[in-house]
Amino acid sequence: MKTFRFLLIAVLGIAMASCSMIGNNDPEYRVADLQGLWQENNTQHYVRFTTEQSDEAGYLYGREWDEAEDIFEADLQKYGNGWFKYLLEKTGNLTEIHLMDNGGAEIPKTYVVTKLTDTDLEYYEKEHKAITFKFQKVVTVKN
Repeated sequence: MKTFRFLLIAVLGIAMASCSMIGNNDPEYRVADLQGLWQENNTQHYVRFTTEQSDEAGYLYGREWDEAEDIFEADLQKYGNGWFKYLLEKTGNLTEIHLMDNGGAEIPKTYVVTKLTDTDLEYYEKEHKAITFKFQKVVTVKN
């Protein structure tokens, strides 16, 4: 009888543990993994997610540019065209609010991150799933 109780408790414990793991397989994304310089599919389009705080709501600053259009990071006017505020949720929702020079307009975009590793970043536009982006982390050597 004691053996039966022990087995029953063991089986119930295993069942409860496996039930608590169901639904927890969704990855959690960390903003620290996002930060840095990313290059889109070996093109000359770059995005930099910084650690610079934008506001009390938790947004941080980022910027993007395309060297194929003769626009370089150094050409961007601080907090103007090419700059954006961003917020990454643990669930993978990435909100970017693009800043514009003319009139101070802010254009929000929402993306869903599908992959974020040390070397790869992939996401798509939340409203248009067919619009996807794939980036590789640019490793820079500091002297």
